[in-house]
Amino acid sequence: MKLVSWNVNGLRACMNKGFMEFFDRIDADVFCIQESKMQPDQATFDFPNYKQYWNSAHKKGYSGVAIFSKTEPLNVMYDMGIAHHDTEGRIITAEYENFSLVNVYTPNSKRELERLEYRMEWENDFRIFVKDLEKSKPVVICGDLNVAHKEIDLKNPKTNRRNAGFTDEEREKFSLLLQSGFIDTFRYFYPDKEGAYTWWSYMGKAREKNTGWRIDYFLCSKTLDSRLRSASIYPEVMGSDHCPVGLEIL
Repeated sequence: MKLVSWNVNGLRACMNKGFMEFFDRIDADVFCIQESKMQPDQATFDFPNYKQYWNSAHKKGYSGVAIFSKTEPLNVMYDMGIAHHDTEGRIITAEYENFSLVNVYTPNSKRELERLEYRMEWENDFRIFVKDLEKSKPVVICGDLNVAHKEIDLKNPKTNRRNAGFTDEEREKFSLLLQSGFIDTFRYFYPDKEGAYTWWSYMGKAREKNTGWRIDYFLCSKTLDSRLRSASIYPEVMGSDHCPVGLEIL
């Protein structure tokens, strides 16, 4: 089963920058997006042969996630079931025969870390949410998790130490999630690979220089480790400030 995840930073804009070319070429069984920045009724495009599931923010043009799946899931759930988390269109969970897939767009702590306290609360609630799901069957988590876990996961760790996405607090919450029973699938296959990034600033020719961060992930329950076949990053795919990531699983 081929899974792909991409923070498109506005799907309508990405459509004008080659989205469908990659979508058709990669031919994923399940394709997840974050930052759709739209409501489903604003779509002027279609995805033949795919079931579509959208979770949009109440605020227009903000956040939002979607899942496009060749196979109809057994069940689809939206959000975490916690009112103050559930207005920004950040989670869709699709249950398949052998696992549940959680497509997530984790809140950014923002400049001056103005949302770090909320982010810590979100992290705790999200960890409880996915561990509760795991009681039924293994879980795959994909999306923009808005954190570079280790120094190897960004170009300039020292100068970014207290910046959103690389604070000690965010990194510790990510470690806690992994310690609770999840695998970072890219590091499972490439534990020491440097220069593997999924996001680049639009400033200072960052992408051209590969001055990036790895903040987009596929995580999975440790019980799925024997079924993992490959993990991919597609840095050559343009159209967003993020690039797609992929996972093949039996």
